[in-house]
Amino acid sequence: MGKYFGTDGFRGEANEVLTVEHAFKVGRYLGWYYGQDHKARVVIGKDTRRSSYMFEYALAAGLTASGANAYLLHVTTTPSVSYVARTEDFDCGIMISASHNPYYDNGIKVINGKGHKMEAEVEEKIEAYIDGKIPEIPLAKKEKIGRTVDYVAGRNRYIGYLISLATRSFEDKRIGLDCSNGSAFTIAKAVYDALGAKTYVINCEPDGTNINTNCGSTHIEILKKYVKDKKLDVGFAYDGDADRCIAVDENGEVVDGDLILYVCGKYLKENGRLNGDTIVTTIMSNLGLYKACDKAGLKYEKTAVGDKYVYENMVRNNFSLGGEQSGHIIFSKHATTGDGILTSLMIMEVMLEKKQSLSKLCEDVKIYPQLLKNVRVADKKTARENAEVTKAVDDVARALGDDGRILVRESGTEPVIRVMVEAATDELCEKYVNQVIDVIRAEGLIVG
Repeated sequence: MGKYFGTDGFRGEANEVLTVEHAFKVGRYLGWYYGQDHKARVVIGKDTRRSSYMFEYALAAGLTASGANAYLLHVTTTPSVSYVARTEDFDCGIMISASHNPYYDNGIKVINGKGHKMEAEVEEKIEAYIDGKIPEIPLAKKEKIGRTVDYVAGRNRYIGYLISLATRSFEDKRIGLDCSNGSAFTIAKAVYDALGAKTYVINCEPDGTNINTNCGSTHIEILKKYVKDKKLDVGFAYDGDADRCIAVDENGEVVDGDLILYVCGKYLKENGRLNGDTIVTTIMSNLGLYKACDKAGLKYEKTAVGDKYVYENMVRNNFSLGGEQSGHIIFSKHATTGDGILTSLMIMEVMLEKKQSLSKLCEDVKIYPQLLKNVRVADKKTARENAEVTKAVDDVARALGDDGRILVRESGTEPVIRVMVEAATDELCEKYVNQVIDVIRAEGLIVG
């Protein structure tokens, strides 16, 4: 990770960590970088945060000042920016969003012309320019100054693309959508209505400050109650920029990313559409998923946490499906990034083709109780490699055997060690997590 750009872009509190000056300079550099031998074209989308408008204009100003043309999708989803960038000959795309973070945070995600997250070497050059380590780049003059273009048509084409992926009508299906007061509010209902569903929508009135607030994929209890109260067939919750999806079955039970990978992976394998009969997961996926995959003949890969690493593995091995427990699911035939609305459409395909409820499709997976606790330490590497801590972790692993697992890892962004245990009961999870944390404390490694 760089100084500003992490695994999911440049993110932080608006005008505290991420400022309009940063955004202007990102635009300035990208406009110049891609415009050295032609008129650069950059497409920009944003979520519903109040600060997204500020950053949109700052980025557009930077791009046009460097001679690039900026095409504005306005409020839209991260996967739509990826789709438009790769299908309409743009040099790159920019999404203004802090995903599932609170409204006062924001972020800049840069997407290359193939619809992938921007290469690290380009992000490093942007950082160097922000920090003044690259000489000032020239301003465009006269007719070379760029222009902004209203490009809502690009978003509409993406909506059409999603509709085209459905294999059947959704007529008579009662479907709940939690749009998180975010990017999905302009797209999700339009897609489901066009496909004939009886669509029930909540948290679809963004005001600039209510994105992700007690709603969406990070507050799934709201949709759980709604699905049960309305007696819906299924519900889908998206996050702020709609690149995640968490589902709720007809009984109000949560179907997270692990269960989605199982349901869709098993279905694709049965239809000969799962390359290598393999799904790509992260190390945080539940043990219950792996046990169910073993029974179903599904193979699996494990990557570091982050959909970036999932996608890298998928590209390297030509796999069809991968994702995270959090609901970032990638269907490589249709998209180059996690897409919450696309994911919900793929779940609907399985339900309709197999004529089964979502609860029935998930019944072979026994999700193990999981407990994760964060421990603030003076030095992550020292704490993780401490001999007594290592011994404590090994002791727990032996005690759990094949009926659980322990994972201790460093946070990628904070001075924190994450201790996670999966076991047969919540009590065992609590016991073994605390057992390791007690050793970390006894070794004098905890701060605060």
